[in-house]
Amino acid sequence: MGMTRDDVLAIARKAGVKFIRLQFTDLVGQLKNVAITNEQLPKALDGELMFDGSSIEGFVRIEESDMYLRPDLDTFAVFPWSPQENGVARLMCDVYTPEGEPFAGCPRSQLQKMIALAAKEGYTMNCGPEAEFFMFHTDENGAPTLHTHDQGGYFDLAPTDRGESARRDMVLGLEQMGLEIEASHHEVAPGQHEIDFKYSNALRTADDLSTFRFVVRTIAQRHGLYATFMPKPIAMINGSGMHTHLSLFKNGKNIFYDPSAPDEMSQEMLWFIGGLLKHARGFTAVTNPLVNSYKRLVPGYEAPVYIAWSHRNRSPLVRVPARRGIGTRVELRSPDPSCNPYLAFAVMLRAGLDGILNKIEPPEPINLNIYELSDDEKIDHNIESLPGTLHEAILELDNDMIIREALGEHIYDRFRYGRVKEWLEYRIQVHNWEIEHYLARF
Repeated sequence: MGMTRDDVLAIARKAGVKFIRLQFTDLVGQLKNVAITNEQLPKALDGELMFDGSSIEGFVRIEESDMYLRPDLDTFAVFPWSPQENGVARLMCDVYTPEGEPFAGCPRSQLQKMIALAAKEGYTMNCGPEAEFFMFHTDENGAPTLHTHDQGGYFDLAPTDRGESARRDMVLGLEQMGLEIEASHHEVAPGQHEIDFKYSNALRTADDLSTFRFVVRTIAQRHGLYATFMPKPIAMINGSGMHTHLSLFKNGKNIFYDPSAPDEMSQEMLWFIGGLLKHARGFTAVTNPLVNSYKRLVPGYEAPVYIAWSHRNRSPLVRVPARRGIGTRVELRSPDPSCNPYLAFAVMLRAGLDGILNKIEPPEPINLNIYELSDDEKIDHNIESLPGTLHEAILELDNDMIIREALGEHIYDRFRYGRVKEWLEYRIQVHNWEIEHYLARF
């Protein structure tokens, strides 16, 4: 049983909440909000608050700008760093049109459409993302620098890991916001970290991931640091990924698990993997949406660029972890934490569902270190690569009608427009590397 309108009002009153942030994301996943006072909360809970959507990236034209926010009552949470008096809380919202219809450009609503499509077949998808991030020092004006706060490595601890206290406060803040934290640790690169929270259904996890990024950056700032989910802020070291664990449930049971099948992997699981691999090039523009995303997706830095799958082996795109039973799952290793989680989970779900509905068999698993294979050996194994640039990824998205369906026409058109614009802006820039290599030589 979810939260009711009276529950929210009672909790807000008891917690001394004065301000409520009605939150939603634009197409690129940036969290937006409208702040209201507690006197306006009943009106907001009834979905009566209007905002101007014309200035939000990818939403609507100015002549059709009126939009309504409908809060999801189960997402009510008080910010743990807000004052005890006149506290601040948030509600995640869906965007609706004045006609009372879900807005076609709302990423959260689009994910719910894909969830409903899966539900027609009896399926519920659970997601467990592992979002990595860097923490950097700031300059005298508070702007981020590229100076990391430590030189730690994988699983290091204090005093080498100088982000331990910030990470601890992030965990405490996230728990107070309702996330169940499973682990936190220093990652491979200097100044790089990871905090893992428990998997849940796709919508709840997308909400949690939006909350996660907001809380991490807020707590880092309170420690005099800047947290960034940019995929590759520094060349020649590992970038930040968002390995995402996916499982499918039906009637409360994990249908990926079949104790009588080879490796205890069900036929549905194999088809789901087949769908992910078939549509991997098509959904990469969504799961890796920045020009910078493709600086991470290169061989040599543990990033999965090869379209293959395997048991345990971490070099292919899709890995099957060893755990079985309720924990049987696939791990999609290509996404990065800059993506819009609602759109990313929507395309992952649609790709896997296509695999099941059309019984797409995956190729044989590759239990070799693909990074060490020659080009000829990769050809012999029919191993393709993910798109190498945002431009290439956009072209693949254009040609994948299943992924375009997962986005919907409105989001596809406006998402594509924004990505093409970013690519063209990047193309005409002259970068420092070019100056260093060409100016004095030619």
